[in-house]
Amino acid sequence: MSGRIQAPRGTYDVLPEEAAARADLEVHARRILERAGYRRIETPVFEATELFARGVGESTDVVQKEMFSFDEFTLRPEGTAPVCRAYMEHGMHKWPAPVKLWYLGSYFRRERPQKGRLRQFWQVGAEAIGSDEPAVDAEVILLLAELLEALGCRGIRLRIGSLGTPGTRAEYRSALQAYLREHESQLSAEVVARLELNPLRAFDSDHPGTRAVVAGAPRLLDALNDDDREHFETVKALLDAAGQPYEVDSSLVRGLDYYTRTVFEFSSDALGAQSGVGGGGRYDGLIEQLGGPATPGIGWAAGVERIRLTASAPEPAPPPVALYVAYENRLAEAFQLAADARRAGHSAWLELGGRSLKGQLRQADRANAQWVVIFREAETLLKDMETGEQRTVEPDTILHHMTKGFA
Repeated sequence: MSGRIQAPRGTYDVLPEEAAARADLEVHARRILERAGYRRIETPVFEATELFARGVGESTDVVQKEMFSFDEFTLRPEGTAPVCRAYMEHGMHKWPAPVKLWYLGSYFRRERPQKGRLRQFWQVGAEAIGSDEPAVDAEVILLLAELLEALGCRGIRLRIGSLGTPGTRAEYRSALQAYLREHESQLSAEVVARLELNPLRAFDSDHPGTRAVVAGAPRLLDALNDDDREHFETVKALLDAAGQPYEVDSSLVRGLDYYTRTVFEFSSDALGAQSGVGGGGRYDGLIEQLGGPATPGIGWAAGVERIRLTASAPEPAPPPVALYVAYENRLAEAFQLAADARRAGHSAWLELGGRSLKGQLRQADRANAQWVVIFREAETLLKDMETGEQRTVEPDTILHHMTKGFA
């Protein structure tokens, strides 16, 4: 026989200790986002391939290289396009604007696994659809900052920029293409191959020659029209008013085609080369690209695995067990007591491992049990693990003692 079967490369098992930390992340996300008016949404893990080809962009790495597709469907590589599809499909445009939604789930990309970059990964995200007010941009940025702080993420810094509106970007794109063609011999083969489709991706290249060229390239921030510039200045002013530190990065380019105006990214030095923890931006033309009416929107997503890699907060301790039910015999009574305790709202563990009584008591101690009951042939013992006091009791009084003590 062959060796043991392992999890596919680029995936991993979430073991109980990690599951507890993820549950803690979900609690923080729900608390922070829902008190700001965001409500949870879940979309299918696979969608029509066309949704991502039209929404994310044919020229992106996601669509060209990274999607897991089968027949006419694709495992979702990101969360914004599915949420916008749901927004249109379910008539959310009739809801008061902006429609605020958040999500937490698994996503899939066919890429080379490395630290903080997996083929199946989890993201928490938020979307605000229906308003182009710069205050919405500032709000979503602050919410992500608050979440990362609550989760104890280390070395976090925020970069922001603006990609302008599509018309402005189209003019800038032509100027950037002309500049890059003048220095084509210094660019990487990949950047040269994408000069026609997406020259802005040159700013993301790690190729030394390309980085040297783009250092002197014209910047989109310098080409913004008056409305775009005013919008960006208002976003910055609101972040300043809220005391949120940031740096303006004129080379910031998010990897998806649908972004317009405000873009932002939170990164951490704790992650090394793959420093991005989360980010997002405006996508004012996305819903129209997907067949809906012109509708502004903005959102972000943060990688759960990357958050966990940067988190300095201690792992949440498992909650104590209210009652550990041990027995030498009288299994039926022990079984019934455990069930009754759970129905009454207590956590209760029943010995199921075939241990000796001594082994059962060690297990109760490891479980941090508050009370331990021992069913013996001729007596029932109840022990308060905090005080060490132990008494012989009647089985039908155990739940009362757990609530009132031995008084």
